Amino acid sequence: QLQLVESGGGLVQPGGSLRLSCAASGFTWNYYAIGWFRQAPGKEREGVSCITSSGGSTIYADSVKGRLTISRDNAKNTVYLQMDNLTPEDTAVYYCAATRRLRCQIWNVPGNYDYWGQGTQVTVSS
Repeated sequence: QLQLVESGGGLVQPGGSLRLSCAASGFTWNYYAIGWFRQAPGKEREGVSCITSSGGSTIYADSVKGRLTISRDNAKNTVYLQMDNLTPEDTAVYYCAATRRLRCQIWNVPGNYDYWGQGTQVTVSS
């Protein structure tokens, strides 16, 4: 059964850090690019970052550049999202998603992804 499971969310103070994980099972992980999206209450789901199947290339939304880092460990079937210097505007449910594309073409369109996790809540508040 194809499955993506996110973990690592929680409550953090402004300026703090979190590391999200996305663990995959049931499919050939190495052939999928992986994206991270987030959705805040009342807002559309937006792309945060994407990493190619090999992990050799990454891309970020302008709003998170320099603060978030995506990486993957294909041996562990896991993708990570290191989030630093968090602000209240980062509060959202974070989702990982897998696309059969090897690279991050049109990476920030949710419809281009084939599999989704259930999401993990990130709350940035003092």
